[in-house]
Amino acid sequence: MKEISQLATPSDVRYTLDHEWARVEGDIIRIGVTDYAQDRLGDIVFVEAPRMGKKYAKGEECGALESVKAVGEVYAPVGGEIAGVNVTLEGSPGLVNSAPYTDGWIAEVKPVDPTEMDGLMTSEQYIEMLKGFKE
Repeated sequence: MKEISQLATPSDVRYTLDHEWARVEGDIIRIGVTDYAQDRLGDIVFVEAPRMGKKYAKGEECGALESVKAVGEVYAPVGGEIAGVNVTLEGSPGLVNSAPYTDGWIAEVKPVDPTEMDGLMTSEQYIEMLKGFKE
């Protein structure tokens, strides 16, 4: 497993306590799981993406990742309607491991309240949270 200093934590995304990330892209918010989450899960073999058009509240379970080690839930970092899913992950779930913040994104949300992004952590805050974990 990676050391905290080795983890990618881009500054253009916001982070949740449950290790999801959210990036504003126009009027939608693209979401995925963090480098920390994918590293702890191990090799991702299946991605259960949220359903197109379904509405989720902030913090509600909206998908899952299955790895050789475990199954991890994906929670909505912001509330809204699923406006897009990364269908590439159906055939290439390992993109979540190799490129969690780019090609490994999971879904796009049309937010109900875009200001919910303000309640998510910055990269600096997320790193500080990770430093508090006992391995």
